[in-house]
Amino acid sequence: MTDPQIDRVRIFDTTLRDGEQAPGFSMTETAKLRMARALAALKVDVIEAGFAAASPGDFKAIARIAAEIDGPIICSLSRTTRGDVEASAKALESASRKRIHVFLGTSPIHRDSKLHMSRETVLEHIRTSVAHARSLVDDVEFSAEDAIRTERDFLVECLSAAAAAGATTLNVPDTVGYTTPNEIYELFRFLGQHVDRPEGTIFSTHCHDDLGMAVANSLAAVRGGARQIECAVNGIGERAGNCALEDVVMALKTRADAFRVTTGVDTKRIMAASHTLAQVTNSPPPRNKSIVGANAFAHEAGIHQHGVLQNPETYEIMKPEDIGLAVEGIILGKHSGRHALAARAKSLGFILEGDRLDRAFVAFKTIADEIGIVDSARLLSLLSGIDTGAPERLWKLNKVDIRSPVSATAWPVARIELEHGERGRVTDIASAPGALDAAFLAVSQMMNLPARVDQLEMQYIAVEAGEPAPDGQGANVLTEITLEVDGELYTGRARGRDILPCFVSAYIDAASNAEAVRNVRALQRATTNSALHATPRAA
Repeated sequence: MTDPQIDRVRIFDTTLRDGEQAPGFSMTETAKLRMARALAALKVDVIEAGFAAASPGDFKAIARIAAEIDGPIICSLSRTTRGDVEASAKALESASRKRIHVFLGTSPIHRDSKLHMSRETVLEHIRTSVAHARSLVDDVEFSAEDAIRTERDFLVECLSAAAAAGATTLNVPDTVGYTTPNEIYELFRFLGQHVDRPEGTIFSTHCHDDLGMAVANSLAAVRGGARQIECAVNGIGERAGNCALEDVVMALKTRADAFRVTTGVDTKRIMAASHTLAQVTNSPPPRNKSIVGANAFAHEAGIHQHGVLQNPETYEIMKPEDIGLAVEGIILGKHSGRHALAARAKSLGFILEGDRLDRAFVAFKTIADEIGIVDSARLLSLLSGIDTGAPERLWKLNKVDIRSPVSATAWPVARIELEHGERGRVTDIASAPGALDAAFLAVSQMMNLPARVDQLEMQYIAVEAGEPAPDGQGANVLTEITLEVDGELYTGRARGRDILPCFVSAYIDAASNAEAVRNVRALQRATTNSALHATPRAA
């Protein structure tokens, strides 16, 4: 039975409008459509697909999203001009559910410095534009730009005028990220008591993160009566960004006891949406980003790992599965303890106890101090040699040779030489549209491991003249690559002086990870089958 005290909050996603306006996040029409599909799968209530009057490209993208995306309301932003409103209406023609979002600055600094309008002129623009939008579509939203710095009495006039003209959603944006949670809570309480509006009209909040409080302010606005949150995936947006969709949704879900509201978002699609945005913009979220960052559910400290192994709730207030993340949260590194090492070894089919655990732990710490994170391939190599002293079986890069194409239509050819602990030196060549693709293909052929590159990252570390390099070997490039193999993701890392060989080494590291896991699973299947065949049948 539904708790009558729990309300529904709409999620208005502006990734494709406010988010895309931020430098570094511009998207092509195809990319915007791909992201819109991810947002529809996420089940947001509204997709603000763009600003139809801003450019022909934005108009086309909105029109295509309107024609091809079902489920959410499709929205276009408009200034308070007839041309803008009609451009939005035309772009949205094909949408089964559509909204025109009209905005106008209302604060003294916007009225005087940007618009050169009096209070009366601002009110007239609001009435005229909202009424025109409402004559074209049934769903109209009005935003009082820079509402937080607008005089309260005038803000009430503006929102009341918009509601009277037909706006069904009244947005109160913190355009410059200036407010605080207490202030915005009190403002929404005040507006709820003083704005004249028909029944069913809702208040919306749109907070920017200039002071790092966008999520906190959005949540405070909900407590104050807002029933729509405007936000963006990964928190992208103008300047420091918008309220992050994943943060605010998971806060409402995890702390439902405090906020007593729900959303219609399918949280298990959050990681997929975040990942799609990172791919189409080539801008992954920082590792320490809440909810979707690479470290959000990762534990390296020994004390934390021990607690998580006993009960994940000791350090995790959410389940990674709740956001669609299948992750091994225990990250083996120099801070890890014996409990974590033994647990990971057990998952790979090795039982470490007593003297074997002691020897493995010493060897593990040595590797961890040298390379940082110890992935599955490295760990399997270590564990395999604990008892036998067998040589390391990991693949290593010996040489990369790229032959440039002789014509504009030809592809580069990569000749790669690898070293393997048992097979010795192995060489192969491959050709592909790009040098890196050719090198990766040659590695895959040698390892007999088809893989798809999911993500590439590189960090350049500047070294001052005369100072030692970060790793003592003159390395100034750090690379990380994620491969998809058999439907699962594997990460590899490398460091070196030259970019191309460094990426190839990272590819080998990730592929070795996948190969190691594949080999363990094959051994486990063989052991299981052998045990089944050895079991005598019942008479």
